[in-house]
Amino acid sequence: MRVTGFTFIRNAVKFDYPVVEAIRSILPVCDDFIVAVGKSDDTTLELIKGIDPARIKIIETVWDDSPELKVGGKVFAVETDKAFQSIPEDTDWAFYIQGDEVIHEKYLENIRKEMEHYKDDKTVDGLLFNYLHFYGSYDYIGTSPRWYDFEIRVIRNNKKIYSYRDAQGFRKDNDKKLIVKLIDAYVYHYGWVKDPKTITRKVENAYSFYQNLQMPEGVMTNEMFNYYSIDALSAFTGTHPQVMKERIERKNWKFEYDFSFNRLSFRYKTKIFLKKYLGINTYYENYKII
Repeated sequence: MRVTGFTFIRNAVKFDYPVVEAIRSILPVCDDFIVAVGKSDDTTLELIKGIDPARIKIIETVWDDSPELKVGGKVFAVETDKAFQSIPEDTDWAFYIQGDEVIHEKYLENIRKEMEHYKDDKTVDGLLFNYLHFYGSYDYIGTSPRWYDFEIRVIRNNKKIYSYRDAQGFRKDNDKKLIVKLIDAYVYHYGWVKDPKTITRKVENAYSFYQNLQMPEGVMTNEMFNYYSIDALSAFTGTHPQVMKERIERKNWKFEYDFSFNRLSFRYKTKIFLKKYLGINTYYENYKII
């Protein structure tokens, strides 16, 4: 079985993306790795070159900033597809990881086992992962329905599969949802854990790739990102991936959350009630689980 990892990245240093940790977290289960590195305003290219030159192939790209690709953040999907389309034909599975996602080493053995198990089962297009969304600091995770609980991160090396919308998931054959298996593995999403100045720049930059998308009220206060605009968090009591140890030790800001501030909207409370007590799922799902 051959596994190729893939991702895309741009301005990782400028916006403090843990892309090195992301790539290193799944390298142990990958035979090789494709990184589409967009032309950056910093030393992102040098950063990626320094990870593992023997196993990582870099594709240098230029992001298309035209209005057409700012509809729904489509440029992110285009860059993802550049990396995926470069994966060798003899690869069985393509393991996708975004620049702010990390896999805990405790899940690697099971991920490998599941890929082996379903390798020859052509009815399975991919593997679905659970998610933990860290917010504010490494001590809190988001708990409201605004966060997605699952997403596809391993896909079959079928070039009819493509990145969907703003690269959150995948589709195939003219908009068909992928058939997937949910596995016992979590993605640790650290996109909302940065110092206040960097998260402000990151959010402003991210919104620039979405045409006519307005920032929700309360997200920015005095031109700075307002961490306390969140609706609900809980304490994280587990351990972080080993590759994150040094980054976590470098944390130089403080974020403390009062759980009495949790305030889910009526809409979110209704979604939770319907799913938990009536078995009615109103959550968006970009896949079909079998």
